[in-house]
Amino acid sequence: MIRIAILGDIGSGKSYVAKLFGYPVFDADSEVTRLYKKSKRCYKKLKKALPVHIVSFPVKKNELSQAIISDQNNLKKIVKIVHPEVRNSMNNFIKKNKNKKIIILDIPLLLENKINKKKDVLIFVDAKKKEINKRLKKRFNLKVVKKFKKLQLPVELKKQKANFIIRNDFNNISIKKNVKKVLEKILLNA
Repeated sequence: MIRIAILGDIGSGKSYVAKLFGYPVFDADSEVTRLYKKSKRCYKKLKKALPVHIVSFPVKKNELSQAIISDQNNLKKIVKIVHPEVRNSMNNFIKKNKNKKIIILDIPLLLENKINKKKDVLIFVDAKKKEINKRLKKRFNLKVVKKFKKLQLPVELKKQKANFIIRNDFNNISIKKNVKKVLEKILLNA
């Protein structure tokens, strides 16, 4: 099985690129959202760790955002609760797809949490800062984004570690071409 891991800055289009490969994708962000909506166990742990901020089930993103903005240590508490759950889901995904030729790992903190394996094919999604910021303003509280960036390795370091770089100019045709070229190279070397 070939494990392709997608790296990049917050808002660079990693999830979109991951789906274009056409193989099973483990999307860590979607898994976190699912946990907040469906996992009572996760809710109880978050409520215990952040009683002032977490009010009711399902866990609301604005409550988490306020907790993170009010204190950087709250982000660490959230990560400590959520990441083991996500890692468990990822392991189940890998087992379930063990007979697939390729799987895609869309995990923003893959390198930071040392989840990657030596043989993983690392693909960095490169996008212009200006485009990223335009997209982030629509989707997130920028104060929260800054706190998340503190958890991440520098973007340039991720770029250096990557086996391939896919330029995301937010043009569907060119991104699809780039993904196809990279996939052909990966399959050629497999």
